[in-house]
Amino acid sequence: MRQLNRLNQFQRLWQPSAGEPQQVTIAELAGRCFCSERHVRTLLHQAQDAGWLQWQSQSGRGKRGSLTFLVSPQQLRNAMMEQALECGQQQSALELAQLAPVALRALLHPFLGGRWQNNMPTLRIPYYRPLEPLHPGFLPGRAEQHLSGQIFSGLTRFDLQSSEPEGDLAHHWQHSDDGLRWDFYIRPALCWHSGEPVSAGEIAERLEMLFTLPQLGRLFASVRRIEVNPGQRLTFVLKRPDHWLAHRLASYCSLLAHPRQPTIGTGPFQLTIFKPDLVRLENHGRYHLSHPLIQAIEYWITPELFEQDLGTSCRHPVQIAIGAPEEISHLRMVSRSVSLGFCYLALRQSPTLSRAQAEKIVQLIHGTSLLQTLPLDEDLITPSRELLPGWSLPLLRESAPVALPERLTLVYHLPVELHTMAEQLQHALAEEGCALSVIFYNGKNWDSCPQLAEADLFMGDRLIGEAPEYALEQWLRCDPLWPHALGTTQYTRINATLDAVQAHRDTASRSAALQAVFQDLMASSTLTPLFNYHYKISAPPGVDGIVLNALGWFDFTKAWLPVPAGE
Repeated sequence: MRQLNRLNQFQRLWQPSAGEPQQVTIAELAGRCFCSERHVRTLLHQAQDAGWLQWQSQSGRGKRGSLTFLVSPQQLRNAMMEQALECGQQQSALELAQLAPVALRALLHPFLGGRWQNNMPTLRIPYYRPLEPLHPGFLPGRAEQHLSGQIFSGLTRFDLQSSEPEGDLAHHWQHSDDGLRWDFYIRPALCWHSGEPVSAGEIAERLEMLFTLPQLGRLFASVRRIEVNPGQRLTFVLKRPDHWLAHRLASYCSLLAHPRQPTIGTGPFQLTIFKPDLVRLENHGRYHLSHPLIQAIEYWITPELFEQDLGTSCRHPVQIAIGAPEEISHLRMVSRSVSLGFCYLALRQSPTLSRAQAEKIVQLIHGTSLLQTLPLDEDLITPSRELLPGWSLPLLRESAPVALPERLTLVYHLPVELHTMAEQLQHALAEEGCALSVIFYNGKNWDSCPQLAEADLFMGDRLIGEAPEYALEQWLRCDPLWPHALGTTQYTRINATLDAVQAHRDTASRSAALQAVFQDLMASSTLTPLFNYHYKISAPPGVDGIVLNALGWFDFTKAWLPVPAGE
């Protein structure tokens, strides 16, 4: 990058005197800049014309000239970054910011949070890790799930104010009395981000592609076929009634990309840059619902900030700050909540671990102070005895003394708090004469985990979206955990029960029937909730419209920036 090279050369000229005036020869300057004397003269003339320095040469070979600096390298770097951002060259700005973490924190300070750039309201979010590709189907991370919902649309959608689906690409739907035929009426004049019109046939084609994915195939197992009918109408013909169908189509895993261009969708924002250090979304001008109030959203991905100091702009994946890292203590809390999602313990009941022994392990966790004394930030988690509000762990019963097995195996995945939980559980079982082997699977879910087949205990994190009951039904149907934790016979029986539950037309009775399924799992100690997270979002003054959603993020279409004073 030419600008970065010029900046580096200027910094080499500056360093020997730390910006104080210098008496120096052309040969010495050429040595500092690793170039010829002729080239260094060109550099000096260019820098002088740009107003960076003054160079007064002396006639005669080897004579010392006078070098005076008018700006510092930091001022110059900031100006270059400002110019790059004004011109929409975000990648150039990040290349200019390639510094050690301490310097990088200071340098990014003016550019994070909400800014009007080139008359465009732009929100920049510093983020602690690269984002994973937004492939079709299930995504492991909360950030990726949320991002997918800003770029792609589904036939239906969830609104922050309701757990019932509403129209998205389809403005209306209806089903037959027997629940075997569902008609979705597609909005007219829909456009892909590319500007091309959306056809019902393209929507059906992308849905058929989704249904070939193993987990999505299980989720939509009731669908026999999709028919494309005149008048932009899609008809789902089912093998058996499924009154979760509109919920399934609203889930992030069912959002629809163009069938031949998987990064193009119809959501409120279009993806314009997706790189390890920068992800940029821009307003989709022909979005079919309420238009965003922000022109662009950027994730500035700088892991080195967080490796050095986890107290900066993202103290934890569930606690997000929009703004400069140095100002974290001055940012205002704009939204907070306790997540509906939870960390859990699942136990495989087998000849190795009986039900009575499983109950004893649950008693050790919830009948003692183990969860309350975890050495974690007290404002990060809340111990929980509920899967969802009102779906409580049954009262722990007094049971006959039972010895635990001599050996058990626990496998767990992220988040990092489960490292601590695993250590505490290992100590508690050791006091009962049980040696717990602990295996960490470095992933956000159980996909491709080879240890599922051998473990006795499993710990993980269950995200809950806008429709909590449906999210648990989807989890039980699709997560690779359950065939291993339940065993073939019980897993088959559970799926048959879920088929019966989905046949309930009334929402309340369907939810009650599903709750009974999970109460049985908790009563048998197969599933136990551990704790919930505290979701938090902080922002500087002037960033408005931020409200936490069920994933701990905020709807980008609702955020807005007031115009700066004087503009």
